[in-house]
Amino acid sequence: MRAIAITQFGGPEVLVETTRPDPQPAAGEVLVRVTASGINRPDVLQRKGAYAPPPGASDLPGLEIAGTIAAGDAAELAAAGLSLGQRVCALVAGGGYAELCVAPIAQCLPVPDGLSDVEAASLPETFFTVWSNVFDRGRLQPGETLLVQGGSSGIGVTAIQLGKAFGAKVLVTAGSDDKVAACVALGADVGINYRRQDFVAEVKAATGGRGADVVLDMVAGDYVGRELQCLADDGRLVIIAVQGGVKSEINAGEVLRRRLTITGSTLRPRPVAFKGAIAAALRQRVWPVLASGQVRPVIHTVFPAAQAAQAHALMESSQHVGKIVLDWTL
Repeated sequence: MRAIAITQFGGPEVLVETTRPDPQPAAGEVLVRVTASGINRPDVLQRKGAYAPPPGASDLPGLEIAGTIAAGDAAELAAAGLSLGQRVCALVAGGGYAELCVAPIAQCLPVPDGLSDVEAASLPETFFTVWSNVFDRGRLQPGETLLVQGGSSGIGVTAIQLGKAFGAKVLVTAGSDDKVAACVALGADVGINYRRQDFVAEVKAATGGRGADVVLDMVAGDYVGRELQCLADDGRLVIIAVQGGVKSEINAGEVLRRRLTITGSTLRPRPVAFKGAIAAALRQRVWPVLASGQVRPVIHTVFPAAQAAQAHALMESSQHVGKIVLDWTL
């Protein structure tokens, strides 16, 4: 099969098309003939040598795919409500940049009605992440306020739409007026340009001084202390990446006085059963709103799979709004 390998740790140019033996599914797994692969920040970190695959996972990058089920146990598939030849998208722990990829059955979902494979490939990593962190860990409820840091990212555009679909007020930060406008067009109630506005003051102003109930943070570093200031009493800060650094200084007294929660998670190393439970929740709660068009994939650019290096360069430029996808049919 064709695949995109990391030849050595470094810049986008280390991603090179190669051939690999076809993978074989084990019990509880399927083989997917991949037509599209999503690009994500963890892929960039893996390419740089900063995010190793979990034990047993493929060394090929790629955490989300879409295509058709090419092989798998028929009884296991039937038990999951799937079948051979069905179009699916899947969250994987690695190996997504290839024409064939093994995926746990529990982490496979049917392609939502009306979506292309390219659109479906943009879903798993961001939708699993947002559901697990905003709704499970962050316990966002209808009528509450969600602040999304980095609203124009793949995670951000998903969090905006799901927050609105489930009844929350959504505030976002982004790095330019154009990106802010794009977030508002997707449904965000308030957009904040963090390069020229103080997001703490803006969140307070937008909530009548109350603050946000949940903050989804991909920055960490010195943002954490400021995010605590813009949380409402009993608010929840959920950290899912540390683009601004791993060290933070906080006012612990504020956490005590206002009963604040600081939490976070990484999804890739979690067991299949954990991810399977998220998949089940998505299929029940979120797939219907995707099929209805209330929530939709946001695709910025589609590259032929052989141009994975260019796709990574775009990801690192942060000039995109939404998702970047590789197409194996081009």
